[in-house]
Amino acid sequence: MLKLAAATLVCFAAVQLGSAATRPNITPWYEGLEKPFFNPPNLAFPIAWSLLFALMAIALWRVLVLGSGEPKRRALIAFGVQLALNIGWSFAFFSAHSPALGLVDIVLLIPAIVWTILRFRAVDAVAAWLLAPYLAWVGYACALNAAILFLNA
Repeated sequence: MLKLAAATLVCFAAVQLGSAATRPNITPWYEGLEKPFFNPPNLAFPIAWSLLFALMAIALWRVLVLGSGEPKRRALIAFGVQLALNIGWSFAFFSAHSPALGLVDIVLLIPAIVWTILRFRAVDAVAAWLLAPYLAWVGYACALNAAILFLNA
């Protein structure tokens, strides 16, 4: 249970850091941007991210419990890199008010997630699959970020 608590704490600490960068910039900055037709309502974001981070926490927990040695170490390094990029996106896009910087970050985040999935798969296939919705959502977020950049250039 301690490892599950630690995995949850790590993931939801990342949520709090990202939220600290995001919340103060929703109004008026983000609301003032032109958005594409496929932009979901603002309420969709915290719901989606909460579910995704819960899946990430379970995946991380499985790696912590089932992994050992070099495969576990590599999986944890990959997870840390993608988590840092995830948090960085909120600061780049929202705090810096820069869809361009956000796009650079998210373009780096996607292969970091793929790398994490591959490293998690070496430890536990279920942990790897738990990250698939996260990869799909970040791909969608990348398209949304690019469209916002284009519409507000």
